[in-house]
Amino acid sequence: MSLDDPKISRPIIRQLDETAINRIAAGEVVERPASAVKELVENALDAGATRVLVEVAHGGKSLIRVTDDGCGMGPEDLPLALSRHATSKIDGSDLMNIQSFGFRGEALPSLGAVGRLRIISRAPGEDAHELRVTAGEMSALRPAALTRGTVVDLRDLFFATPARLKFMRSDRAEIQAITDVVKRLAMAEPGVGFTLKDVTEGERVILRTDPETGDLFDALAGRLRALIGREFVENAFRIDAEREGLRLMGYAALPTYSRGAAVAQFFFVNGRPVRDRQLYGALRAGYMDVLARDRHPVVALFLDCPPARVDVNVHPAKSEVRFRDTGLVRGLIVSALRHALAEAGHRASSTVGAGVLGAFQPEPDRPRVYQMDRPSNAALHRARDWQAPALAEGAALWQAAPSARIDAPEPEATANPLGAARAHLHENYIIAQTATGMVIVDAHAAHERLVYERLKRQMAENGIARQALLIPEIVTLGEDADRLLDHSDDLAALGLTIEPFGPGTIAVRETPALLGTVAVEPLLRDILDEIDDLGRSEALRARLDAVLSRVACHGSVRTGRRMSAEEMNALLREMEATPKSGQCNHGRPTYVTLALSDIERLFGRS
Repeated sequence: MSLDDPKISRPIIRQLDETAINRIAAGEVVERPASAVKELVENALDAGATRVLVEVAHGGKSLIRVTDDGCGMGPEDLPLALSRHATSKIDGSDLMNIQSFGFRGEALPSLGAVGRLRIISRAPGEDAHELRVTAGEMSALRPAALTRGTVVDLRDLFFATPARLKFMRSDRAEIQAITDVVKRLAMAEPGVGFTLKDVTEGERVILRTDPETGDLFDALAGRLRALIGREFVENAFRIDAEREGLRLMGYAALPTYSRGAAVAQFFFVNGRPVRDRQLYGALRAGYMDVLARDRHPVVALFLDCPPARVDVNVHPAKSEVRFRDTGLVRGLIVSALRHALAEAGHRASSTVGAGVLGAFQPEPDRPRVYQMDRPSNAALHRARDWQAPALAEGAALWQAAPSARIDAPEPEATANPLGAARAHLHENYIIAQTATGMVIVDAHAAHERLVYERLKRQMAENGIARQALLIPEIVTLGEDADRLLDHSDDLAALGLTIEPFGPGTIAVRETPALLGTVAVEPLLRDILDEIDDLGRSEALRARLDAVLSRVACHGSVRTGRRMSAEEMNALLREMEATPKSGQCNHGRPTYVTLALSDIERLFGRS
């Protein structure tokens, strides 16, 4: 059939009306209540607010109210703010110089198109006014009462597009998403106070943070302590690194303070919370050989770069960015993390010791012994004298096992961070005495890390040995071949030599000797997959490190071998001097620290 057939009508191209345009835009900008909260809070921050109050009901479906003390809007600004692509953030002359959260001018008209929107605002020196928009229909401007700032009241979200309501999740899930959005924005602005309330039934405060003071790191530490937890700040190290006009700041947790899922990884670019897979890939590379594959680091990292070197206009939600020089950003993150991890030395998470203490279960029926009920010193001395024969017998038994006992260390030896060895238990665990408590060391795991770091240093100093293939292996990769050849220099530095061999084909002439016999084509495809995902590949480096890790495991002190006092103390001193020795090659802690006060509390002596 042809379009000339009179029975077939030709499609008519028509201009959509403003309400339809806004509803379509709302589908991109406002995916769920949390998206609306994000847009409104960002507007408040762009207005210079020092305090922001967010109130929601029924997971934000029936009510979202954002109140701020920012600069407000005058009566002539309110109608304009509710028209599409009207904004005070940019003038449109340079879209690569974005220095505010919002800039697209879509949020307010989009919200007004799918819900019942009311805005009350007051600019300094002017009266407050109110404007309402219901399903895209704007009311007349009217006077209102407000001391300062702006109140945005959004009710019945998506009532004008009921099909979208079917995609909403439970109230609990939507509240969780809103909380996550407010947390991220609160991290981005530690000098601003945030309050989040659920007003569904009564009033329940979900989150409250007061404005932080002090320098950048102190203010950020205070805000992260309130939002992520005190333990994170106590077990994190500062990141502050610069490279070619880029600066990376923030906090990253020790490898032994990790999570089972990537739920506590916060990235900010020029103060904007973002979720970018290249940044997450650089994070994985930075922690590559100190975490098990099923563990995830906890970080809050802030990247500052000239606005012209990052494009934030990638997606209407503005949560994705595109860097002009991805390799530079990745290199800065990876090197900053690895340098900071190395500087952390043998440090391990304090939560490891807390977990050990929590595993002890004191006798529940035992009555508490108060200080006034304890025996006097004289009574204790008499008791010791009465038991002298038994003690002597016990001492003889103790002397019968000299390999388990070490003479009391000199006071200066216990002043070392990991103390002085006192015993070797179960032919694996070293008990060391410190000035303030004790340390339990997994000797095999600790020595495995020490040998691993030694092997890596030797490989870096002497280079990676290569084995030439008697017959070069030819691999056909099609159009992917050129992308892999772009990284040939990096691969050659790791012992993998590749050359072009006709269109879409690569010849592999040398492979790393450490890997032995290599399945070349699967290795090349793994490298390509990682380049697609992260912009560059760590697959080959990871395989080499895995081989070194296995060598270190077989070359370390084996469980079941008794160690002398000199060997144990030498191990402790080397741990103190070796970066990353607080965790083994698989990310598990190598030692546990117990404070004397905690031990005494276990025995009711506090």
